Order: sequence, then structure tokens, then C-alpha cells
Amino acid sequence: MRVADLGLDPRIVEILKKQGIEELYPPQADAIGPALLGENLVLAIPTASGKSLVAYLAILASVLRGGKALYIVPLRALAAEKYEALKDFEPLGIKVGISVGDYDSADPTLEKLDVIVATSERADSLLRHRTNWLQRLSVVVADEVHLINDADRGPTLEVTLAKLRQVNPQSQVLALSATIKNSEELARWLEAEHITSEWRPVPLKQGVYFDGLVHFTDQTVQEVKVREDDMSGLVTDVLASGGQALVFVNTRRSTEALAKSLAKEVRAVLGEKELDHLNKLAEQLVRGQEEATSMASRLGKCIDGGVAFHHAGLTNDQRNLVEKEFKKGRVKCIVATPTLSMGVDTPARRVVIRDLNRFDVNLGLTPIPVMEVKQMCGRAGRPRYDPYGEAILFAKDEDDIDELMEDYFLSEPEPIESKLGSEPALRMHILANIATGHVATEEELFAFFNRTFFAFTGDVHTIRGKILDVLEFLAKEDFIHRTDGSLRATFFGKRTSDLYIDPLSAVKMRDALHQARDDRFFHLWTVCTTPDMPKLYLRRGDYAWVEQKIEEADLTFPVEDYDFFLAEVKTASLLDDWIMERTEEEVTKKFGIGPGDIRRMTDQAEWLLYSMGELGRIFNKKKVRALTRLTIQVQYGIKEELLELISLRGVGRVRGRALFQRGYKTLKDLQKANPSELARIPTIGSALAMKIKEQVGVPVDVREIEGQAALGDFP
Repeated sequence: MRVADLGLDPRIVEILKKQGIEELYPPQADAIGPALLGENLVLAIPTASGKSLVAYLAILASVLRGGKALYIVPLRALAAEKYEALKDFEPLGIKVGISVGDYDSADPTLEKLDVIVATSERADSLLRHRTNWLQRLSVVVADEVHLINDADRGPTLEVTLAKLRQVNPQSQVLALSATIKNSEELARWLEAEHITSEWRPVPLKQGVYFDGLVHFTDQTVQEVKVREDDMSGLVTDVLASGGQALVFVNTRRSTEALAKSLAKEVRAVLGEKELDHLNKLAEQLVRGQEEATSMASRLGKCIDGGVAFHHAGLTNDQRNLVEKEFKKGRVKCIVATPTLSMGVDTPARRVVIRDLNRFDVNLGLTPIPVMEVKQMCGRAGRPRYDPYGEAILFAKDEDDIDELMEDYFLSEPEPIESKLGSEPALRMHILANIATGHVATEEELFAFFNRTFFAFTGDVHTIRGKILDVLEFLAKEDFIHRTDGSLRATFFGKRTSDLYIDPLSAVKMRDALHQARDDRFFHLWTVCTTPDMPKLYLRRGDYAWVEQKIEEADLTFPVEDYDFFLAEVKTASLLDDWIMERTEEEVTKKFGIGPGDIRRMTDQAEWLLYSMGELGRIFNKKKVRALTRLTIQVQYGIKEELLELISLRGVGRVRGRALFQRGYKTLKDLQKANPSELARIPTIGSALAMKIKEQVGVPVDVREIEGQAALGDFP
């Protein structure tokens, strides 16, 4: 089916033509009719089969008729990718925006946009802020909808879809999914047309590797020239045919160790031009950091050999760099944890899954689900680049070959199941429904939850019992008034819902706010006791120093869950070290984490401290100022004495400390400062010196600074 024959605005056809898209793939052709007619649709097809294009065309058709669209994705990185793709259509006169984070804001600017890309959490928070334009949506796209199965993200996506469908029953819902066992059940829940297919634009060969041979499901066998070891043979073999490789392993440590080992082999087959580019890239990676870390150095050494590792310990910038260079074909191989299979589009000709088990805190070593393995395999084969894709599992024993084929390639993926029945998820979403006025009685609340996928696929009576338990908790802790079946949120309940925190977190914060203690570590520890804060569990060498910290901080530990208490204190210690300006390298080594983990944990702590400060306005106004200052300290990783300096754009923890050490301790000091002296500070330079002077109300002509430099006043 030709795009030109769909009756679309000719400008859309022209934009797609420039992107090399003139014909639809078979599954796209099956889906485009209902999509353009405004019907609800569940499209469950393999990775790279063109789900997104169907959604884009439905959005454009609707928006050009005066509609408004919301594109929901699970991850921020995916939001950025979809935002960039949709911006290509702005020449049509449509306005595209992105909204992630900042859950305590309705963001009135979104009203003026035609297409908004948002994470499911942000979409949910907009509903909580009673955002009027949501009722005018004509199209809602739920990308990666199979993540309803995910314990963390699933409940929010499910509730958001149920709520949007209730407040705006006329809007079209397009749910995009990988191939899952019960996609038809999902379609029945959404009252949607169901289209599924196994068709792929690039043929996929699936096989199991053992001892120099790949045994494919089509009964063919392919020999692999083994070099130093099996894995380097599998990687260099595909490079020789002009392809790239993606290798999945189960731990961060394994990604780094294997990438380092492969880099030696891959480097040997690269050309001089490629090596020169990679060398510059590696230098830029290390030199471009505000603070040097050994992880950046280790990643740089791997990239220098054409290989990169990819895991959650990397910073966003580092992950983006790896993905970008891999897409451009410069990095030849990525060794990743399975999280990459859920992220942005990074296909390769050959995908190798080395590890098929992973460690679970509660269950120990457990097999990776079939659905997740199929997601990883789906990365194999890039349309317009690869004539075929190969997904290869790694057998440790000859007897494993047939078993792995049967278990993973010849088996259906597991059905997805709602995770909304967990107590934390119900606490948050029941309170939100009451606080926003979405429901006013118990019967209305039951009726709403009866519209969820959880109720559609489960036992309604079980759900009712769980809801009643949560209502009892919310009433007891003064989040709601519950009288004769009517439900009304208190101011505390409304504020907790708007802040997008678990009500149990709000209880812990409220109780701490009532205490007389107001020391820094006590507040850090308080937010670390909440269910919203991820915990750092203890390694063997941590017990002694964490117990010493408990004694120094004079914390009272609970009778039960002592190990959990230790984890909370260790997590608070990370935040404390961060604001005492320990370097990223010191923090990563002491706590056994990556720079990306520091950023994720400080981001979450920053939000929780802000929330605690907001609740302080209700329960203890005397603590608000200290909590506001502590929030900024955690955000920037600074001691209190730098708070004034980091209010300047371009000045963070490193430059702020450099200025302070040179005697510039306040904005008044900077007003009096000689620009040439400021520029002499190594981390500042002439351009930033000029910007600093402008911000403190003393504009300087850059030529003046450059002139002083020419006279030798400063380097």
C-alpha cells in the first residue's frame, strides 16, 4: 500500500518521502484504516515493524482536523526520541511539546500545544492537577503498552488509560505493543480493533551457539571462527560482514568486563580512520566531564576499541553518546544489561544473549521471562541497513541447545498481567481519585476500578476487599473524610496527591515534621525511609561504618527489619556525602554505584525533600526554610555556604567551590570582582566571567576581557 494513496495531506506524504517512506509494511497496511478512521486500536507486532508510524499518521490526521494528541511512553529517553520524530511534522503548522518530571505543576503552556509527548507518570500527574485540556484530547497513544505487566510502571499506565477513557470517552486510543500472548484480551479491555502479526521488515534468524557453531531454528548450522574466545568470535564474525553486534548480559560488572575484553579483539579489525574517530570520542568523553570519574575513563578505553558498555550506572549523557555513536555505526558493539531492550531504538545485525538468568533480591537467580528475551531478540536487524537479523542464545552445554530453542524461540511469550493490586499502587491511585474529585463515593470508586485491566482480568470481589483496606488506612491517617459511603480528601490528602508521592511516604514525613529534631542527617534519613526512595543494600564491608553512622546520628532503630534500617541509613549517607562535596569518584567507590545512580538517587531525594518542605507548610512551618535549602544542596551536591553562588547560571558545585576558594563568597563579592581575575580561575574562563558579571548586574564587554588577555593580564 502506497502512502500517497491514503488520502493524507500532500505535505505529510512529502515529509515521509524525504524520510524514505513511500510504502507501508503489511501490518501497517492492516492497521492504517481503523487508525485514520479514529477507531481504538491495539497493534501488537514485532520491534521495527512500524508501529510508531501508524500512531503518527493517526495523530496528524486528527490534529489537522482541530484535535489534540497525547503520546504516552514509559521512559524519558523514549519521550525524547518520539518528540524529535514528531517535530519533523511541525512544518504542517502543528506544535509539538514534551513534558516529563515536575509532578507538582499543571504547566499551562501545554494548553497551546497540539501534540504532547509525556511519560505515564507525567500524564497521571496532569490528571491529578485537573488539567482541562485533557478532556479535549482526540487521540491518546500508549506506547509499549505491554509494560502494564511491569510492577513499577504498569499500575500508573493502566490507571491513566482507564481515567482518560472515563473523562474523555470520545478520544481515540492507540495501544502499541510488542507481540504478547494476550494482546486480544488487552484489545477487548480497550474496546479496540486488534491487529497482530509476526511479520518483520528484516527476516530474523534465531539460533543457539555452542562450541563454534550456531544451530538455527530452520535446521541450518553456521560456523563461527573463534578467535580468543567464543564471544569475541561471534562479534568479530558479524563485523566482517559489515554488521554490528549487541550483547546482553545480566550484571553491570559483566557489561564492563566483557566490553573491555571485546575491545581488544574489535580494535584489531578496525581501519585507521575509524580508530582515529573513536580515539577523539574517548578523549572527549573523559575531558568533557565536570568531575572526572573512573567509569568515564573505563568507558572511554572501551570506546577507543570500538566497543561500549551500557547500563543504568552511566549518566544520561554517557548513555546518549553510546546510543548515538552505535546508530551511526562508529561503535561496533554494545554490551548491555537487559534494560536497553526497553529503551530507545538501537538495533544491530546480530543480537547475542549470553545470560538467561538474573538475580532477584527475593528469589535469587531466576530465568529471564520469554517476553523479555523476545524483546531483546527483536533488536536484531535494522530496516534499510541489514538484509537479515540474527538472534543468538549462548549455550553452556551441548544438551542445552534443544532446550533453549524450545523454551525461548518455540514458546509463546507470557501473558501480561495487571500489577495494580499491590498495596502501594492502590494507596496512590485511590487517594488520587478522591483528591481530584474524580470519585465522591465508595460506589463510584469501585465503579472506576471495575474499568481497569486489573478488574477486567481478575476477581472483582478481591479488588473490593483491597480497596476497603486502603480506604481504612487513608481515613485513619487523615488523608480523607469517609462518612456514610461518601469520600472527600483533606487538604493533607490533596497535597499528597498533587506531590505525586505514596501516602505512606507522606505519613513518614508528617511524623518526622512533628519531631523537634531538625538536623540535616535526620531529614535526609527521613526521606530515605519512605517507599518512594530506592535503597542501597549493604555489602559485606559496609556494616561497621553504617552502624557507626547510626550511633553518630543518634537514630532509633526499629525492632524489626534491622537490615532494611541499615539500608536506609546507607542511602542517607550517600546523600550526606554528596552535599559535603565528596567527588563523584569518591562516592561511586564508597557506595559501589555509578555516576548515573548518583544522579537518579539525588533527583529522587530532591523531589522528596521538596515534598517534605511542602508538607511542612501544613505541619511545621519552622522547618520549611531548612528543608528548602537542603533540597537545593542535594540538587547541586553542595555545602550550605555555596547556596548563593550556585544561583548563577553556569555555576555548579565545581565552579562554585572554585569561586569560594578564591574569596568570592557572595554575589556582592562578584559585583566588585575584576573580570580578568575571575577569568583566571581555571574552571571559569573569559566567556563565563562575562556572564557572571552580567548576572550580578555589572555587564562587561567581552572585548575588554580579551584585550586584557592580549596584554598578558591573565592566561
